[in-house]
Amino acid sequence: MNTKNKVKSKPTPNKKIKENREGNKFLILHNDDINSFEFVIDTLIEVCKHDKIQAEQCAFITHYKGKCDIKVGDYDYLNTFKEQLSSKGLLVTIE
Repeated sequence: MNTKNKVKSKPTPNKKIKENREGNKFLILHNDDINSFEFVIDTLIEVCKHDKIQAEQCAFITHYKGKCDIKVGDYDYLNTFKEQLSSKGLLVTIE
């Protein structure tokens, strides 16, 4: 086997890990067992500008896993979304 022409490929870093290393934070939606799926979906569409499929996926992940990251960015950017979502009764944190 000729090893001179062997090309080693670099593994592609996970997008979340790469973004986190750049100083970005995550806006995390937590399961609260109070709000309905429809309310959560409608709120994510309204506040976060998610499309219907993305909002549904976030709602189901939150329900089954207990939490889901719904936005990525710096603290000031995410804090606006956090305040709006909190005012509508959703449990969100910035991590």
